[in-house]
Amino acid sequence: MRINKLLYYFLFLSLLFFKAGNMHAAEDDVVMAEENRICLKCHGHKYYSFFNELTEHTERKLMNPYFVIDSVKYLQGEHQHHYCIDCHSDQYETYPHVAELKIEPKMTCLNCHDFETIAEEVDKSVHYEAFGDFFHCELCHDPHSNKLVKSDMAELIQYNNNRCLNCNNDVDKYQIYTSHEKPQILSTHDWLPNQVLHFSKVRCIECHTAVTDTSDAVHHIVPKEQAVHNCSECHSTNSKLRDKLYIHQLREDRSEYNFYKSYILNDAYVIGSNRNYYVNLITLIIFGLTFTGIFIHTIFRIIKRK
Repeated sequence: MRINKLLYYFLFLSLLFFKAGNMHAAEDDVVMAEENRICLKCHGHKYYSFFNELTEHTERKLMNPYFVIDSVKYLQGEHQHHYCIDCHSDQYETYPHVAELKIEPKMTCLNCHDFETIAEEVDKSVHYEAFGDFFHCELCHDPHSNKLVKSDMAELIQYNNNRCLNCNNDVDKYQIYTSHEKPQILSTHDWLPNQVLHFSKVRCIECHTAVTDTSDAVHHIVPKEQAVHNCSECHSTNSKLRDKLYIHQLREDRSEYNFYKSYILNDAYVIGSNRNYYVNLITLIIFGLTFTGIFIHTIFRIIKRK
């Protein structure tokens, strides 16, 4: 009888967790606003169609690739709940668009966000020194797809590096912003051993930004002469990565999983040294089986006492 009660409580709790999970998933479902669908009817595709009143024919045109918005990425981004006209003039709601809109000053991130510290760091970076006021947030942070990547470090690294490579490794886009010769990413980093491994495990900004006690310093891109070139600056017990990539990971772990998990998962090795995957796996299995055995043993003792 007591066993049946325990099973009943177990099933009841399982249903509660299942229901809570479904409610959470439902909250995560985001639907595109109808006002935005009107814009994306054209800007969400490589081609768009419109009725030409002069020729009285429906014409099909190629959309400027820089004006194509990925609707999937938009719904996954930070601005998923915003309307297009929150940032763009409401005159864009009529087509053909008014020609003067192209030369009107556009809204920037600073119109809504208070990024005073970040703005100060950007003003000290080589990007601002080279391009002045022409260099703005949107060049690196696409407002139509920008999202906050937190605990998944592999995704965070790839996402951040793609921001840099989006210009520095794209001939056409690089020439839009400067007349300088496109930098050769691979040859520039010839001195760096295991390039592919480094590019996939650390962000560009680990070596190309100043180290301070604030994460906003990642916007202070230093001249290439000041970038990290000494292996020991990262591969040591006093690694610079602990003030950048790993401190970010630690803060996110503490925020998401509380202090204990962040402490347990904290890297206790010299940066760059390798842990044995199978030893870690076997250790976790042993711990898991041990705690499972203790739990089952405790349950049976409680049942026998009753």
